[in-house]
Amino acid sequence: MNCPVCSNKDTKVIDSRLSGEGFSIRRRRECQKCDFRFSTLEEMEILDLVLIKRDGRRESYNRDKLVKGLRTSLEKRSYLEENFQKLIREIERDVQKKSTNEITSEQVGEILMKRLKSFDQVAYIRYASVYRSFKDAKTFQKELNRLLKQKKKS
Repeated sequence: MNCPVCSNKDTKVIDSRLSGEGFSIRRRRECQKCDFRFSTLEEMEILDLVLIKRDGRRESYNRDKLVKGLRTSLEKRSYLEENFQKLIREIERDVQKKSTNEITSEQVGEILMKRLKSFDQVAYIRYASVYRSFKDAKTFQKELNRLLKQKKKS
């Protein structure tokens, strides 16, 4: 890890702590040259996962695309960044539980919507309307009615 002040490659880990429910490590570091102290965050990353798109194309899993889609659905909604990061970790953990090197975009979409439904129902409806390609107001209303019915049961 390079020092952010002097770019020295020699840094020493002073302290390490688990964060994010044990799925990331926060490290305190100190530069051996200028003594500057800084923190780094080490997170789990999904590697070697191929996403099979609806049209049959295959592409590597890209966390940034997941984050962008979630942020778009949560636009102008109130949420804590810490809770958002937890949501991403939960989605990725569910994807990893599939224990396969290939997963369809539909499977990822369903996992995402399941988690998003309990995180923010408005964001869920926004995401579902695009993901499920709602054709008209009736389709939209059906999904809202399902959501309201589930909420009454809880």
